[in-house]
Amino acid sequence: MMRAFILFLLLSPLLAVAADAPATAHQRMQVFAKSLQSVSADFKQVVTTANGKPTDETSGTLALSAPNRFRWEAKRPFEQLIVADGAKVWIYDPDLEQVSVRNQGSAEAHSPLSVLTDLDRMDREFTTSEAGERDGLRWLKLVSKAKEPDFEYAELGFDAKGLARMHFKDQLGNDTEIRFSNWQRNPDLPAGTFTFKPPVGVDVIGDVKPDADVFPLKN
Repeated sequence: MMRAFILFLLLSPLLAVAADAPATAHQRMQVFAKSLQSVSADFKQVVTTANGKPTDETSGTLALSAPNRFRWEAKRPFEQLIVADGAKVWIYDPDLEQVSVRNQGSAEAHSPLSVLTDLDRMDREFTTSEAGERDGLRWLKLVSKAKEPDFEYAELGFDAKGLARMHFKDQLGNDTEIRFSNWQRNPDLPAGTFTFKPPVGVDVIGDVKPDADVFPLKN
């Protein structure tokens, strides 16, 4: 489930917004995403089943670069690396000594992540609504317009500094919450951040067709 969700997530206090932050979540979203080209941050993700039982807690780091590159590196309790390089999505499980690869496709194109680097995509890909205030955050609800969405809805929670949390409910009723910290706006990311080469000796699973369509996160 984490793999299906990974590319739905991103971003938090990147902007130092003034004390008189915009009142609505949508306005805070617009301020937050303005001139955003790349980010890096730490994350903590908790998955809860439909019956309220926590099943998975993961922490690590992430990085995003417009228009369509992404890196998600889980460090605890188990290592996992996911890299979207603009053409392919690589998923590396060191413990299993296995790499999965696929074309970067429509799941990424219809993810809430896309609106952070392209606000125009918000109205094209999602129905949005104000979801009120809770836990000291203003929440924006996104419902995908895709015919077969991978999630029921996503909520982005903003504080006065920017995007602080993300809540996601999948079609099976499971909840995922991500908290972000140590955001860096438009950082000078190391070379190779969004490239991946399978380590020698690991199994590589997947059939990537060279003529397959690739859907960028931002046109």
